[in-house]
Amino acid sequence: MSVWNWRSLRWQIAALVIAASCAVALVIGGLVHRSTEDRNFVNGESHALYELRKVVRAYKANGWLNDVVTNPAEMPPGLVRLVEGTRKPVTFYDTESRHGPWMWAAQPVDDLVLTAHVDMGSAERNLAALNRTTIKISAATLAVIVPVSFLLTELLSRRLRRVARTARRIAGGELDTRTGAAGRAGDEITEIAGAIDSMAHNLQERLRNEQRFTADVAHELRTPLMGLVTSTELLPEGRATELVRDRVRVLRGLVEDLLEISRLDAGAEAADTRPVPVGSVVEASVARTGQPTGIVVADNRRLPTDPRRLDRIIANLVLNAHRHGGLPVEVRVDGATVTVRDHGPGFPASLLADGPRRFVTGASERGHGHGLGLTIALGQAGVIGAALTFANAPDGGAVAVLRLPEPDPLAD
Repeated sequence: MSVWNWRSLRWQIAALVIAASCAVALVIGGLVHRSTEDRNFVNGESHALYELRKVVRAYKANGWLNDVVTNPAEMPPGLVRLVEGTRKPVTFYDTESRHGPWMWAAQPVDDLVLTAHVDMGSAERNLAALNRTTIKISAATLAVIVPVSFLLTELLSRRLRRVARTARRIAGGELDTRTGAAGRAGDEITEIAGAIDSMAHNLQERLRNEQRFTADVAHELRTPLMGLVTSTELLPEGRATELVRDRVRVLRGLVEDLLEISRLDAGAEAADTRPVPVGSVVEASVARTGQPTGIVVADNRRLPTDPRRLDRIIANLVLNAHRHGGLPVEVRVDGATVTVRDHGPGFPASLLADGPRRFVTGASERGHGHGLGLTIALGQAGVIGAALTFANAPDGGAVAVLRLPEPDPLAD
């Protein structure tokens, strides 16, 4: 997954951490600003009232009014309004004065309004400096938290990607693959990894049991089957004998298919690779099926492959097309690509999604059978390193495409 994928978990967690950090910084900064501002306001009020008391005492003692503002025209309008109708001292914070922010205190005495004011510019500058310091500290904190959050989310994302890669390998057939999460901290990722390991183990055991069952059945049937084959040769000729021999031939083919699948499951098959003309091998294979099949060889190049296994794959695909599809059945060879197509109802959706499964023929409209032909073809394709894919044609019919490996032209 790309580092710049904005929908990835690392970016979502990092964005959440950044948003939370910014929110905390804003809240704390706002609280500190408000607390400092309130303290400055209270201190300014106390200082202004203290100066006002000194002015009132001096006026009552000797009538001294030196530098005291008593003219309402020189007072802030808001202070004048507060003084009207009261004999108590009042305070007013003037932020519109040309001299800067002042805290005023006033009290009517006799026929005059005595005032005192305190310069609040220093407190405002200190508050602005505190705001700048808070912003710098918040930015420095984010500069540390953001990389750390990226690092931590990358560690989590890396573990999740490792689990995802393991799951994909298991889905691809590597059932021995494990996440290796045992013994780690019991977090949610470890729980997911453990569940995937458990799933892979159970799936592997079920597959092994199925493979053992297939091998055991094939080997157990082989001995009595040979007895049946020998016995049918001793029967007198007749219609009944022909029917019995036909059923025995079918049974013998089934047992041979089961034995072949058991060898493929056990990994006992190895390709005998040599350069052969692919088109000629396919033509001979189609001819041996005895089924009316159209074949076109557009490119009969020589490629290294196992002709016996290629013959087995093509024969199974052609027979499957005749047994479960519809006429006409067509085969096309184009170099390393062999396409087998019929004009029947097509492959069922389950086969296209999950691939062929033994003893499962899919849809009833594709006929009856044991579901082993495509399974064997797929297994033999794996032995020779070829890719076998299944699809349905847009105009109807099943299409199986075999792509043989081609030699590297740059290799020595």
